[in-house]
Amino acid sequence: MHTETSLERPNPDAAPRGQAEPSVSADRGYDDAPDTLALFVRLADLEDGPERDAVRDELVSTWLPMAHRIAGRFRDRGEAIEDLRQVAALGLVKAVDRFDPARGAFESYAIPTITGEVKRHFRDRMWAVRVPRRVQDLRNRVRVARRELSQRPGAAEPTPAEIAAHTRLTEEEVNAGMEAVDSFSALSLDAETGAGDDGYSLGDTMGAADSSFDIIVDREAAKKELRRLPERERAVLYMRFFEDMTQSRIGEKLGISQMHVSRLISRSCARVRNGALAQ
Repeated sequence: MHTETSLERPNPDAAPRGQAEPSVSADRGYDDAPDTLALFVRLADLEDGPERDAVRDELVSTWLPMAHRIAGRFRDRGEAIEDLRQVAALGLVKAVDRFDPARGAFESYAIPTITGEVKRHFRDRMWAVRVPRRVQDLRNRVRVARRELSQRPGAAEPTPAEIAAHTRLTEEEVNAGMEAVDSFSALSLDAETGAGDDGYSLGDTMGAADSSFDIIVDREAAKKELRRLPERERAVLYMRFFEDMTQSRIGEKLGISQMHVSRLISRSCARVRNGALAQ
């Protein structure tokens, strides 16, 4: 009966005797950083076509665990981990397409590319209130400065003036950045603002739309056109809509027929309406 005398277990992935072991970069500290240099060299030499697509897909699949690991760093920031993994995978595809194997290890290029893609997703997609890119950059600088200044021994909450001196920004820019810090996420209208059982929600503090404002706008728009009407037509409209007189009574008062009154009202209202809409 044969017994194994070596304390080392045989490695099924080891190269056969007489062949050199595949070179692995010494700075690879993760299991998801495989040696794919040969595939990248092959990819660079291939023309567009099915063979190149197959090599590209193999590289993306091989490095996908690394992309998922990077996406995991951004969990619990208000975005589902599945969505973050998709964004990281998109960054991985971009890294594979742009990588030049003559310029070093792939992970040195891929990690910043994937991380940047995820950060760009948060910057462009996750704001509750859309703000200009310049203000987003101010927010990031102010947020980092506040953290750095607050970590000093015995330091209190930094003032806008201290943040401005630390970041070399103006106090106006610092205030804009601080306002943007609160714009990244929003409170629900169902959030309670009071304490106890008799508390009320944030939505309860919001006023309802007042239809009277629309009436004022319409009245001001029609006022100018009403002044342009002939005096008799203004009198007809006043008696009909302000004194609530019937067309028959208006006709009797002016000595004209009810049909004539009806035509005057229709024509006058059309002129006022068209003039108001034209404004």
